[in-house]
Amino acid sequence: MSVMKQVPEDWQRGLVIVAHPDDVEFGIAAAVGRWTSQGKHIRYVLASRGEAGIVGLPPGQAGPLREAEESTAAKAVGVQEVEFLGFPDGRIEQGLPLRRDLARAIRRYRPEMVVLFNFGDISASGRPNSADHRAVGRCALDAIDDAANEWIFPELGGLPIWSARWAAVAGPVVTHAVDVTESVDAALESLTAHGRYLAALSSQSVAAQARAIVEQSTAPVEGFGAARAVGFELFSFRD
Repeated sequence: MSVMKQVPEDWQRGLVIVAHPDDVEFGIAAAVGRWTSQGKHIRYVLASRGEAGIVGLPPGQAGPLREAEESTAAKAVGVQEVEFLGFPDGRIEQGLPLRRDLARAIRRYRPEMVVLFNFGDISASGRPNSADHRAVGRCALDAIDDAANEWIFPELGGLPIWSARWAAVAGPVVTHAVDVTESVDAALESLTAHGRYLAALSSQSVAAQARAIVEQSTAPVEGFGAARAVGFELFSFRD
């Protein structure tokens, strides 16, 4: 059996970029909890407010509610700063406006590690992946290079260029992993903060849903010697 490599942890500033409130908590939060417990400074950038995500609740009500749930969820794993870019939930387009805004965030926050949600064609459940997930992940990966190039978005000239060292993408390909054995409880608390959202997804209790999701997202990774782990595909941006 091959040995799975550890995600590099010789960094201090991280930026998590996702499309919606709850995306972090559905797969990445346990890793974030580990890293903040090490003293790393991590921020979240969400492309949308998730306003189209709750059946029966109009966007004008759902957006503020989901922002509040995400802020509470972030604090549970040690993240204090959450930025919402305001792109329309369910209608986020892959293109230059999104790349520009993500490049701006990368230049502003200057992360060494950028963490992304699965943006492949297939989701973790085996269904076609959300169009928003695909657009945000692919634009974010491009924006890492954009942030390091002074000529692509000259309108960002007031912000110095910045080159991140890595991007870690949470699935479906796994090349590296993180031991999250000690941060599973924090991840569970983080996901449970999305109580209104989870209640609309299923008749199953919020607690039962959250536990099942976290157990799945922190299952052992083959070839990696940890009781609970989160797997990533790692991209390097510096030699």
